[in-house]
Amino acid sequence: MLFRVLTLTVLALAAPAAYATASAPLADKAEGAGESADDRAPRVPTFELNGDLAGRLDVFTTRYEDTFANIGIRNALGYLELVKANPDVDPWLPGEGTTITLPRQYVLPETRREGIVINLAEYRLYYFTDNGVQVYPVGVGTAENPSPLTSAEVTMRLESPAWYPPASIRAEYERSGEYLPKMIPPGPDNPLGTHALLLSEEGYLIHGTNKKFGVGTAVSHGCFRMYNEDISRFVYQVDKGTPVQVIHDPVKIGLSGGEVWLEVHRPEEEYPQQERDRLWRQVSEEVEAFRLRHPGVEVKRRAIELAVEQADGIPTMIGEQVATVADERKKKPRTPGDPRETLYF
Repeated sequence: MLFRVLTLTVLALAAPAAYATASAPLADKAEGAGESADDRAPRVPTFELNGDLAGRLDVFTTRYEDTFANIGIRNALGYLELVKANPDVDPWLPGEGTTITLPRQYVLPETRREGIVINLAEYRLYYFTDNGVQVYPVGVGTAENPSPLTSAEVTMRLESPAWYPPASIRAEYERSGEYLPKMIPPGPDNPLGTHALLLSEEGYLIHGTNKKFGVGTAVSHGCFRMYNEDISRFVYQVDKGTPVQVIHDPVKIGLSGGEVWLEVHRPEEEYPQQERDRLWRQVSEEVEAFRLRHPGVEVKRRAIELAVEQADGIPTMIGEQVATVADERKKKPRTPGDPRETLYF
């Protein structure tokens, strides 16, 4: 699970009281004992931005003992994004030698591309750097305990954090007949994992976990959960004051090299008709708004319908910017069978 883990009282105590000697300010860049710079290199690629598109689709060949859960942990991908990208594969028994898609191509969120952007609808965290963007899976809040839509900033790095659960969570445990102490020290039983980033949005963190399966799903009390293998490196890349935008955008549309790309996300593994209808309405509205902003754009209805039908979080090319394509055709003679002959309507 993820949690609203800090109350105002804990924040007022400052790092020594709340986290003992386990916390370190972000300004401190010194290497920890026994750690090298390579130990803190990110596990995920840094992709160059290609207009509104980044990344590429990869493939992975499974071993007999593999599940989507452990493939996700090893490859820094979330469980649900793997399931949606591979609808015909059993996530718990893919079998020996099965080729699966690793969904590492993205239409970038339509927001300020700076610092950290968390899109709740796709369970992903985008980290924009001078060289491009890194993308990580995150666990987010449930419908009962949603993560906040906010514009915040990073205020502190926490190493081996202790957890002081707020009264609301302790009461929740009591109602279910479980006892939750006032403080859980660092270690394997700590739900904050090995490292965390404290945010200016009161009570919320980006943190590790002692329950890896929840990364890439909606399971928390509102905080943002990363694999320990990712957060333990990520915290050393992020400076104090880094902006953090939290958005909810299941439909993303963008331009890349004169092509129009659409990415649609359903919220769960199941995809009931009611959700399909809702997403179709939202996609229709957003495509029309996109065309108004870009008068030279023409799209294929069938490509849009397919993207909504699958809602698998994989970008689909749905059209072209006609003015740009026309200019390119003036420069290059067409040949029989040229794919540029495709008509968009």
